[in-house]
Amino acid sequence: MTAVVEPEAAGEVGAARRRKEDARLITGRTRWTDNIALPGMLHLAILRSPHASARVVSVDVRPALRQPGVIDAFSGADVADVQGSLPCAWPVTEDIVHPVRPPLADGYVRHHGEAVAVVVARDRDSAVDALEAIEVEYEPLPPVLDLAAAARDEGLVHPDKGTNRSYTWVFDSAQAGTGTDVAAEAASAEVTLRRRYVQQRLIPAFMEPRSVVVDPGMGEYTIWSATQIPHILRVFYALLTGVPEHKIRVIAPDVGGGFGGKLQVTPEEMIAFFAARRVQKPVKYTETRGDTMLSAHHGRDQIQDITLTATRDGTLTGIDVKLIANMGAYLGLVGPGVPILGAFMFNSIYKVPAYRFECTGVFTNTTITDAYRGAGRPEATYAIERAMDDLADELGIDPVELRRKNWIKAEEFPFTTVAGLVYDSGDYDAATDKALDLFDYAGLREEQRRRRDSGDPVQLGIGVSTYTEMCGLAPSRILGALRYAAGGWETASVRVLPTGKVEVVTGTSPHGQGHVTAWSQIVADELGVAFEDVEVLHGDTRTSHKGLDTYGSRSLAVGGVALVEACRKVRDKARVVAAHMLECSPDDLEFTGGAFRVRGTPDASKTVADTAFAVFAAHDLPDGVEATLDADATFDPQTFSFPHGTHLCATLVDTQTGHVSIHRYVAVDDVGKVVNPLIVEGQVHGGVAQGIAQALHEQAVYDDSGTLLTGSFVEYTIPSAADLPQFVTDRTETPATSNPLGVKGVGEAGAIASTPAVVNAVVDALRPFGVDDIPMPCTPEQVWRAIKRGGAS
Repeated sequence: MTAVVEPEAAGEVGAARRRKEDARLITGRTRWTDNIALPGMLHLAILRSPHASARVVSVDVRPALRQPGVIDAFSGADVADVQGSLPCAWPVTEDIVHPVRPPLADGYVRHHGEAVAVVVARDRDSAVDALEAIEVEYEPLPPVLDLAAAARDEGLVHPDKGTNRSYTWVFDSAQAGTGTDVAAEAASAEVTLRRRYVQQRLIPAFMEPRSVVVDPGMGEYTIWSATQIPHILRVFYALLTGVPEHKIRVIAPDVGGGFGGKLQVTPEEMIAFFAARRVQKPVKYTETRGDTMLSAHHGRDQIQDITLTATRDGTLTGIDVKLIANMGAYLGLVGPGVPILGAFMFNSIYKVPAYRFECTGVFTNTTITDAYRGAGRPEATYAIERAMDDLADELGIDPVELRRKNWIKAEEFPFTTVAGLVYDSGDYDAATDKALDLFDYAGLREEQRRRRDSGDPVQLGIGVSTYTEMCGLAPSRILGALRYAAGGWETASVRVLPTGKVEVVTGTSPHGQGHVTAWSQIVADELGVAFEDVEVLHGDTRTSHKGLDTYGSRSLAVGGVALVEACRKVRDKARVVAAHMLECSPDDLEFTGGAFRVRGTPDASKTVADTAFAVFAAHDLPDGVEATLDADATFDPQTFSFPHGTHLCATLVDTQTGHVSIHRYVAVDDVGKVVNPLIVEGQVHGGVAQGIAQALHEQAVYDDSGTLLTGSFVEYTIPSAADLPQFVTDRTETPATSNPLGVKGVGEAGAIASTPAVVNAVVDALRPFGVDDIPMPCTPEQVWRAIKRGGAS
């Protein structure tokens, strides 16, 4: 995989540092939640429903209690008075339909794999074996599975609610005052393009399955969880259990991936809590990979109807979007808000006068959906970028030139979009020109022409994806306006030790992003200390008592900025002490080369470490100065950050077998200021791999009874390294103006841009065969069937 050749950085920020975390992680000298072993710890196993929809007539756990090693067993009815309902933190409309969601089913099951009963035993094997002894009588009910039919209320998931429609959320540019009326633009349109695209259901295939350990202690609960959100989880534990928040400690140790899939208050986390409270001993639950596939939340799963209107020369005049979004059987923690995030991105990088978005969230008898890498923005980018390629074909315009005609120009920033967001910076021409050059766009178009003219059975297709996304989730005021329960601020603390070493406490909670390394680089530059002398503490609510955790590419753009502000407070304190030591005014000092120096007398200097020891001794501090350099900071962004880029994909499609291979892939991204190029490259590579996986490989499939058929990696196909192409990556850089670091976010970029690039390439290869769409994933069978439907012989 080709990476960018980096210029040598002047300081730590910008240097291609290898990650501090990796030596520990890749040698196994770390602690995952499943490694936790406490004295007297018991193990929990969960009995799951084999039905997608059924009335639970009876559950008898008594036979399980007679099995060897079993300490306790209980059903939903046994904890009905304490288990409550799992939370939804994002009720996007005032009239949202929010069914009760007990952690353990009580009376009914609504999806295959829903938890029905629990066994607690001395060891894991005994707990799992005892599940077979539990006697459950079900009365199966007809499941509601088809999303479009569910939206028409053809069968009800929750009959007491009288509808499957949870909410309908609308944005209209005419009503919002950000643009003109879509209907009026459509009435006078020279060209109208209508398309339906389907976002298939995906399963976040994180490396480490979910795990939780609950230790009830002496009325103070310590909880280890493989979670992305230890601080948020702590709040909801307090709200749902009645235990005071200060009596709850949540620890996210090393977490093996998340991609949004661990952004949840899970049934298993609550069940383990109830079990530990009942038996008054530590209890561990670690799911199998099959449990993950079955019951951890899924992603995507939308029907997208998009209409573009334009003039004959290709100028966009309107975008009209109607979504049906599958919520699954219940509402997840942020599930209703996921497609709403996408609402602000269907207009993407384009100048368009009119825009309307309507989304209806719908219940089905399936596992819940919620955030999955990109969370709403990949879905939006897919629809608009697929539609732009189709519009280019309709008009006979090169797809790059159509985009160039409509996108925001560099000199037009800051630019207020038709969706009401203010994009602060960007240069779409620069990123695209660099990508076209690296890709050899003209040469590949010529190769495509030759293959078409010769009737080659292997056709070449070229796919374009120009994207932007909103990162740095999120300004608290905007989240409040969107009815989200929490804010979007982040916090950091910097503690300078007497010997000059630095401890950083961050409210973000990494699960593979490299925070320890990047945060060390930032602190090294801000305080003039060695990279190796910075220790980053995270993921423990006793150590990091407040924070809003990691998701939505917010860690650097929000948490990193909080860290910078805390460092600068430390410097301000150290400046006063250094001035006293140097017998000058603080105003006479400048901070250069990692030290405070007297202007005009550069040899007179003191480092932050010098001041730290002076503060520790406190023998001669200025009057009124505290004996500490430590500082805290909380940063709440005023706006989002907006990375962008251009991804180009060339595919070879065998028209006889339907097999697709990626011939060339180029990604040029603009993520603002780069702290660590190696981390950025890793994020881009990983994101592109996930986007390609959606385009060509992955899909969660249920049968007609609602049974998940893709319950293991035998049936649910994820690509290996051998299935992926050589990536050519590069960057442009337009720093963000919304934060002092100039950073924009990179964690989701690859997953957002790559899927439409790949599918556009496959469709482009087959347009001569009458193909204008292929349902994802573009497996050989799907491609072959599309060719046959297109009328090819």
